[in-house]
Order: sequence, then C-alpha cells, then structure tokens
Amino acid sequence: MKKSLVSLAIMASLLSGAVTAAQTNIVDKTHYPASNFLAYTEFELSGEPLAEALGLDLDILDATTANTPTAFDFAAGIESYEYSEEAMYALNYQSTMGPHLANGPLNKKRGGSIEQLSKRINIMAGAVGLSQSEIPSNVYPLSMPYTSGNPEFVAKPDTTAGDAETFDITTAKGEDKTIISVTPAYVHDYKSLAWDDKSFDKSFNPAAIGAIFLKEVMWSQDFLGGMHVTETDEEVEAESATMDQDGVHSLGVSAADGFNGMMLTEMSIDKLIIMQNQLGFNGKQLGTAFGLDYSPKNGAVWFPHKVQVNEGNINGVNSIKSLKVTDARSTLRDTWQMLWPLAEFYAFTDQRIANTGQNPAMLAVFDGAPFAAAPKVNTDNNPDNDIVSDDAFSLANNISNLVFKNLSALHFNKTHGSFVNDYQVKQGSYVNSYDAAYTIVALSIYQRAKDALPVGYAAAETSAVNLKTTAGKQALSMIKAQADFMVKHLINDKGLVVDGANIGKDVKADNSTSLENQFAAIRGLVAAFLATKDDSYKAAARSIYLAVEKHMFDKNLNTWATIPGKATVHTPYTEAAISGGLRETILHLQNEEGEHNPAFELATLTARYVSWFSTVINGAMQLAEPIGDTGELVIKNSNNADTDQDGVKQIIAAGGKYGTAPVMANTVSIK
Repeated sequence: MKKSLVSLAIMASLLSGAVTAAQTNIVDKTHYPASNFLAYTEFELSGEPLAEALGLDLDILDATTANTPTAFDFAAGIESYEYSEEAMYALNYQSTMGPHLANGPLNKKRGGSIEQLSKRINIMAGAVGLSQSEIPSNVYPLSMPYTSGNPEFVAKPDTTAGDAETFDITTAKGEDKTIISVTPAYVHDYKSLAWDDKSFDKSFNPAAIGAIFLKEVMWSQDFLGGMHVTETDEEVEAESATMDQDGVHSLGVSAADGFNGMMLTEMSIDKLIIMQNQLGFNGKQLGTAFGLDYSPKNGAVWFPHKVQVNEGNINGVNSIKSLKVTDARSTLRDTWQMLWPLAEFYAFTDQRIANTGQNPAMLAVFDGAPFAAAPKVNTDNNPDNDIVSDDAFSLANNISNLVFKNLSALHFNKTHGSFVNDYQVKQGSYVNSYDAAYTIVALSIYQRAKDALPVGYAAAETSAVNLKTTAGKQALSMIKAQADFMVKHLINDKGLVVDGANIGKDVKADNSTSLENQFAAIRGLVAAFLATKDDSYKAAARSIYLAVEKHMFDKNLNTWATIPGKATVHTPYTEAAISGGLRETILHLQNEEGEHNPAFELATLTARYVSWFSTVINGAMQLAEPIGDTGELVIKNSNNADTDQDGVKQIIAAGGKYGTAPVMANTVSIK
C-alpha cells in the first residue's frame, strides 16, 4: 500500500509544546461569492492534487477515518477538497441567491419554460449515463449569483431519516466508534435549503460572477476530463473524441461527477451569454456590444463594479427584469477574478486545430452534443477572422479578449510596470499588493491557455504543444513587469510585503503589512517564476516566507497572525492566499537536494498546513459541515451535531434559526 511521502515525519513535526486554544469571534457571517469561491478554488488545488503530488495514493483516504494516513493527507485530501466542492453546490443548487437557470438565455432559446429546462437536464443526464432517479429533487440552479447574502436557512431543513448504515469511524480526536448512520432527506431534496431572500444584495458584481465561475470550470475540467464505462461506472482515459458514441462509454469520469460537470458547464455558459449581451458598459450605456476587434483606444468597454438587479419572477422562480449601473468603476479585482476563470474555460473548451494536445474527453463534450461546437472560423489558424457567437469556446474567446485588453489598457501603469486598482474615465494610482499578485496568477493561466499549455490541476506542467501566441507573449511581459515592481517596491526592510503603494512621480509604499498580502505575494511570485523561469522570483518568494516565519508566526496559536499575540482579522481572501501561497511553497520552494533550511523542510511545511487548517478553517472560518464526503455523519437517534469531532458542526446546528449553509464567514477575528 503506497503511503504519503510525508507520513513518517508529519506527526513529529507538529512542533512540541502545548498550544493555547484560539479565541475566535465571527464578526460577519455574510456570504460573498467573490471571496468565498476564490478561497474554495485554492482549497481545491490544495486538496487532492497537492496530497497526490506529495506521493499519496488517494485510494487509501477514507472520510470516516480522520487524520489517516496522516493529519496532512486528511486535511488536504478530504477536508480542503470536499469543503470546496460542497460549498459550490450550496450556492449554485440550493441558495436561490440569483436568477434561476430556467429564466436564463440558454433556456429562453428553447422556449423558456421549466419543462424545457427539465428536458435539457435529462439530455445532460443521458450523456453521462446517469439515471434521472439519481438527480437530487428541487435543485435551484443559478444563472448568476448576487453579490452577497446571509447563508442562514429561511426554513427548517428536512431531517427525515432515510436508510440506516453501520460505520466504524475514527474521529479527529482519535476516538474509534461504531455508529449507525442515517441520511437526512435534505441530502437528496434541496427544497428546504434556501437562504433568506431578504438578506440578498440583489446586484451583479464581476468578482462574484468570476469566483463562482472559476469554481464551476475547475470542477468541470475535473469531472469531464475523462470518460467511464456506462455499465460499471469505471473511469477510463478517453482514447478519442468519439468514444462516447460507441455504446459502451459515457462522458464524465463517472455518471454522478459527469452530471455535475454538465450542470456546471451549462451554468457557466449562461453567465457568459449574460455578460456578453447585457453587462458590457462604455461609461454611458449598459449592454454595449463588443467583438474580437475590440480596442480600448477606440472607446473602452468594461464590466462595471456593481449592477443593480430589478428582480422579476417567471416560471415561479427568479428572473432578471432590468439592470442599472450603481458603481461604474472597472476594478482590478473584478478584472483578474474574471480573467482567471475565462482562461480556464478557454482551455477547457478549446477546439483550435492548432491545439493538438487537447484532451479528447473535453473535445467530446463540445462536439455539438451535449454542447454546441465552435464555428470553424473560430478554431482555424487565423485569429483575425474570429466572430462573436454564443457557444462555449467563442464566448470564452471574445470575453477573455476584452478583459485581457482592459487589464493592459485600463489598469496597467506602463511607466511603473504595475497594475492599479481603479479605472473610471482615467486610471487610478493605487497599487494593492494582493490584487497585483493575483493578477500575475490570472495572467499566467491566460498565457498558458492561449499558448495551449496545461491549466487546471496541471498548471505547472510542461507540454509538447506551445503555440507562443502574441497574446501569450504580452501576458508574459506584464507578468515580468509586475513581479519586478513587487520585488523592488512592495517589500519592506523586514522582508515583509506592504499592503500597497501610491504611484505618481515616485512610489510611496504603505507601512502596513497584512497577513494575506504575504501569502498572496508568494502565490504571485511563484506563478511568475513558473511562467518566466526567472529564479529571482523564486528567491524573492522564499525570502518573504522566511520573513513571515520570523515576524508573523504566533507560537501560541501555532499558525500565523498579522501581529503575533494580537487579534488578526481573517476573511476568505486571507484563506485563499494562505492556502495558495503555502501550497506553492510546499511544491516549489521546499528544500532541494543539499539544502537544509528548517523552515523549508517538507515535514515542517505540511505541519504548518495542518495547524493553520485546524485552527483557522475548522476552528473559525468554515461555518458548517455537510453530510457525507467530509466525514460528518448523522447518528441514528442522536443529537450529536459534530460526529467527526473536527469542530465544525452540521448545517442544522451551525447557528441561525434553522441552521447555516456549509460556506465560509466573511470576517472572523482570531487571537
């Protein structure tokens, strides 16, 4: 049985000595998709892919056996990974926090009725070989998410018990138990899991749209990246793009996962059609058209920071009645949070004939059934003849072109070589370190997608195909400029990253050094290193991590704080950066042969991951735990709401009148 390479040292490296229990306070429970799903994307990448990269055989993971084979393997391969997936379903399938897919542009083309959407869902289920009886009841799929809302349930979840099953479990506290578990009705019927409609900020925000879109496409690539034998549900590698037509195989790595991939892709396409047709803004008019010939020099078109939704009701569910711009700015955060998922979706749906390395399983998804193929003019070797269309690849092509050009024209200060926060009429002058760093990340994925290099879980891997496109070269140039600016201007005398800087004739750096900016900078600089192969960025990232260990590690908490001994405000953006930055440190900055720096020993780094996750995520940020894949079970005739003893309660006991969805709080104070 293959075990993790860190398994022999992980427990010893948790650092001896008693740890003071953290004092936590949930300051704001509001759910913001923009921050939550950036964090949950980093959690996904820091989940199974990270554990597997360190040598774990994923088949030996068991959600009911906590901290096995090691605490790290379980935190990454089970908790981080599964929290990421289940939160997506909570928003996209259950919350009701946005317009319903039945009233979206794709279904309107079919006639616009609930019945038409049901037929479409059945077609997608058939494509993956899933029985309709296995689709959860009362799914409420969203076209678009609203900006925010309270994730507490508006009604009592249906806890009617289903079939009983006996489990031998090991809890997070090391207790071995035999339990009789039952499945509550709400696991398979989502009718009682809606959130409080009165709490919703019924507006569209590009970062919120981009973050859940990123979550969708990351999981879609995973779910639809292979095929399976229809009869046995056994996953197989796709040998051709027509293998699903042989009567033996179906799309998706399994029937259940494939179906979710179908639903998520449908929802992603709906978002992009709305963005392309309704959310372009030229400073005066919403719904401004744009195409592949778009040039900001001829008049900028962007996605405004906030668009109020006048909500309607068609088919008995939410619809868009009208839209109004209430914050006209183009912000850097909105821009990079859209570019990253657009680049992932571009790669996922890529049908260019030049991309000879495309996964056949993905080509099979977009060959006309179940999703439309791109027009040949958009997949030939001449980008100058590309046209606007509403198939998946054409949408990604057109919208990513706009967002990338805006990143360069509206947000990139060419004099200083850095991205600035705001644009409205003219370019702003403030550089936010977090956004600058994550812009590097987004650009690195965009460059890889345009050049037909692997993205998703394989975003650090090489390929025999490299198209070396003009856009890819431009992206690399901006990555290098921003990384150089960061190293030169955004690191103080202690080696810590400042929160930002004002740029004019001179660069005036902030004095403050927030925790999230340290790990965001590491995340960005490693991305720059991988993209450019410039070792100086790797060295800078290592130096920042050492400064964080020296100045920000709180021994009482056994994890980091902005100022050790004092309360640190954590948001999902903080957790995104820590998850992403620590993962990149583990994968790319750890000691190499002949190096013996204690901070970069693999066992020490994975121990830092475990202590951060248990203290901050399970101890504070994760509001509730779903039933099933994370190890939480409902014990028959018991009121125990934390059966796995990891500190995260089941949704029905997670606060609020009726309970809370399994998402992250917006703000938590930890000391």
